Amino acid sequence: QVQLVESGGGLVQAGGSLRLSCAASGNIFTIDAMGWYRQAPGKQRELVATITSGGSTNYSDSVKGRFTISRDNARNSVYLQMNSLKPEDTAVYYCNVDRVRGRFGTLSKWGQGTQVTVSS
Repeated sequence: QVQLVESGGGLVQAGGSLRLSCAASGNIFTIDAMGWYRQAPGKQRELVATITSGGSTNYSDSVKGRFTISRDNARNSVYLQMNSLKPEDTAVYYCNVDRVRGRFGTLSKWGQGTQVTVSS
C-alpha cells in the first residue's frame, strides 16, 4: 500500500511563511496528481492547490499569489510554500495523492493532516 508522511505545520504570525512537505512511499510506479487541501473548524474540507505529474498547477482563489505548490517526482513528494499567511489560513492541511499506480493497483490516499495556525 501507500504511506504518506506530512511535515512542516506549526504556529506563525500573520505575514509569515511556512513550508509543508508530503512524501509518499510504498512500491509506487507513478502518481498522477498531488495536492493540498485544508479544513478549518466547522467548515468543509477545501482545495488549496494541486499539481499534476506534468507540472500543471491549480490554486484556490484565496491562496493565489501567496502559495506555491511543487513536486519532486523522483521522491514522490509534494510541497506547499505558504507566504504572506493570514489568520484565515488557519486549518488542518491534508496532503492528497490521486491515481497512484503501483504493484497494488491504483488508489488515492489522504495524509493524516498537519495543523497550521496563523496568529493575528
